[in-house]
Amino acid sequence: MDESRLTMDVLLDSVVAWARKRPDIRAMVVVGSRARADHPADQWSDLDLWIIATDPKPYLSSTDWLADFGPYWVTFTERAPHADTVERRVLFEGALDVDFAFDTLESVRRLLTAGLSELDLDVIGRGARVLVDKDGLLGQMGAQASPPKPRQPPTQAEFQEAVNDFFYHAVWTAKKLRRGELWTAKSCCDGYMKRLLLRMMEWHARATRGGSVDTWHSGRFLEQWADPQAIVELRGAFAHYDRADIARALLASVKLFRRLAQEAATRLGYPYPAEADGHITAWVNDTLHT
Repeated sequence: MDESRLTMDVLLDSVVAWARKRPDIRAMVVVGSRARADHPADQWSDLDLWIIATDPKPYLSSTDWLADFGPYWVTFTERAPHADTVERRVLFEGALDVDFAFDTLESVRRLLTAGLSELDLDVIGRGARVLVDKDGLLGQMGAQASPPKPRQPPTQAEFQEAVNDFFYHAVWTAKKLRRGELWTAKSCCDGYMKRLLLRMMEWHARATRGGSVDTWHSGRFLEQWADPQAIVELRGAFAHYDRADIARALLASVKLFRRLAQEAATRLGYPYPAEADGHITAWVNDTLHT
C-alpha cells in the first residue's frame, strides 16, 4: 500500500491548520458521522465541515484554495440541507468526500438567537466536534444542541394532508403515464410519492413501536427502524423506466402506503379516508389497465 496516499485524517489535519492560520475563518465544526458516537463513521463516510467565515463568497466562487489540501477529482456547490447554508462538495483523490458548508458570523448569530431548527438539532445534536472557535461563538450553540428528543406524532390535520397528497399524486402519476410521459410519471412515483411514503413510514414506526423510536432524518438507517414488512415491500415499490413497470410500482406503492397509513391511523386514533382511497384506487387501476 502506498503510505503517501491521501487519507481522511491527513485531509482533516490540513484543513484545521489552514483554518487556524486564516484570519477570515472564525470557526470550524465537524458534524455528521465523524462527530457521532451513535452510528459513527466507517470507511464509506464523508467528512462534514461547518465553517464560519467573515465572507464565504471566495470559497464558493473559486477553487484555488483547495490546492492546500491535496489533489481532487471534482467539486461543485449546492445548498446544504441544514442551517440554510451553501456548501462546496469536493471529491478528493481516493474518493474522499468532504463537504465544506460555509456560513457568516452574522447568519450564525441570527441562527443562535432564533434557535436551531428541528433539522439543525437533528444533525448537530447527534454530535458536533468544535475544531476552531476564535470568537467563542460556538459555546452558545452547544448549550442549544442536545440529543434529538422524541418527535411528536402528527396532528390529525397533518396526517390527513399527507394521505390526501399521496392519493392525489397517484392519480396525477397515472394520467402522466397514460399520456406517455414516462420520465414525469416515474419521477413522481419514485420521487415525490416516495418522500410522502417515507414520512408515513416514520409516523408508522413511532405510532407502532413507541414515540421514542429514533427515525433519524431523510431516511437515514431506515432499514434499522422501519416496519420490517415495509422493507420487504419496498423491493417492489420502485420502477424501471418502462410503462408497465411504472404502473406496477405505482400500485405497489399505493398498497404499501395504504397499509402503513391505516395501521398508523388506528394507533393514533385518527379516521382513515377509506372511501376516497377506494374511489382513487379503483380509478387508477382502471386507467392503468385500459
